[in-house]
Parts: sequence; structure tokens; C-alpha cells
Amino acid sequence: MPLRRPFTSLFRPQRGPDQSVLTEHRGLVETIDRRKLLRGTLSLGALTMLTGCNISDRDAVQTVLRAVSGFNDGVQALLFDPNRLAPTYAASQVVKPPRFNAYYEIEDLKPVDIGGWNLELSGLIADKRPWSLERIYALPEQEEIIRHICVEGWDYIGQWSGPNLRDFLTRVGADLSARYVVFHGNDDYMESIDMPSALHPQTILATKYAGEPITDPFGFPLRLRTAVKLGFKNPKWIRAIEVTNSYSPGFWEKQGFNWFSGL
Repeated sequence: MPLRRPFTSLFRPQRGPDQSVLTEHRGLVETIDRRKLLRGTLSLGALTMLTGCNISDRDAVQTVLRAVSGFNDGVQALLFDPNRLAPTYAASQVVKPPRFNAYYEIEDLKPVDIGGWNLELSGLIADKRPWSLERIYALPEQEEIIRHICVEGWDYIGQWSGPNLRDFLTRVGADLSARYVVFHGNDDYMESIDMPSALHPQTILATKYAGEPITDPFGFPLRLRTAVKLGFKNPKWIRAIEVTNSYSPGFWEKQGFNWFSGL
């Protein structure tokens, strides 16, 4: 999705030389508010109480906001039920084609060279041999008609099908007790999800949309589709999967958004 920031109502005009502090840390404030840990308008006075220091101390503001955001992630992870299914919908409600979203505009998309494409595997995986698209297409398919919810505030119902991610990870001997599954996209977009969400029954490696192979600009040939995460946690044009216990922030986490980002 292009780099835009929603929820501007949080940032009422402030007076004085430090009015830019809230805007500077806008991503963190938005993610905290979306999970209702802070209600109403966040003011400079409230931040002063949280930090216990002068609001112009930007390092202190950043530290406290990241601490609250991290606490938010921890609470979401504790509340996550790996067996609870997200709502599903009728085929008549599916939007065709799906909506394009990325951190850049559609005209900047670089198509995947499918001639040399293989899915690379790394990290805590026993069988790291790459997978061709033909092998992936030969796996059993699972269909999910679920709602895609973007952090920007829009959504649509999509019909996705492809191999169940848990089944795939089991097949290649991944360590299912590891903390993270990391996805690397052909567009250099990197995103990770927690292992319980990767193993959720409605998390798949999507190869088709509405019964047809996914095309560009919608993530060809492979994209993640999970019913338990916000849209930006579902990377497209996947070229590699890594299983690891080491955390690396993705594109949107570097902008200040919550890592867990569950629904």
C-alpha cells in the first residue's frame, strides 16, 4: 500500500514549539489507539505524564510509545486463539479483481520473472530444497473466502486458494516451535508473523484468486493469505520463506506500526 497514514483525528492542533511531536510519532500513536489501549485524543499533557519528562525530549517519547506498542503486541499475542476461525463469506460477495495495494504505486510494480522462479527456504527448516511453482500447484488446495482489512481503513471480501501453510511447513520439516515465519517478496518487501498465526487453520499460501491463478499486479505467483492479520501482514510476490527465532522489523514496523497486528 502507498505510504499514507490514517486516523488523523487523533492529532488535534497543539500550541507551542513541541506541536510536531505527535505527528513525528504518528504511526506508534495510531497503532496504540486502534487497539483501544489509549482512548480519546492523545495530548501533549498525556505524553508528559507517560514519559515523566519534558515533551521535547523526543528520545523519551519514542521510548515510551514503543514500550506501550510492544505491550500492545504482547497482549494481542496472549489473547490470540489459534483455533478460533474468522468469519467466511459467500462467493457472490467476492470482489473481482482484488484491490491492488503496496507501499508503492501500481506503475512502479516490477513483474516476477517466472522463468527462473523458485520458492527458497531457509532457517529452521530440515528440507531446504527450493520449490518450483509446478510442485506448489500440485499440493492440495484450501479455499478461503475472507475479508481483507487494510490498516488504512478499507476492506474487501476475497476468495483465495492454495496450500495450507501449516501443512507446507510440516512437509518441509520446519521447526513449529520457532517464534517467527518470515516472508521475503520479489519487491524486497519483508514481513514476519508469529508461528501460532502461521499455523492457524485459515492461513494459506495463496496461488489462486476466485478459482484462477493469481495474476499481476496482485501478487503472482504466490502470496500469503491469513484471516487473522491486517492486510500489510500478508506479503505478495513471495520468493522466500524463513523460519527463525530472530526478530527483524518489516517495512511497516519501521514506520511505527504494531508488529502483531491481529484482527
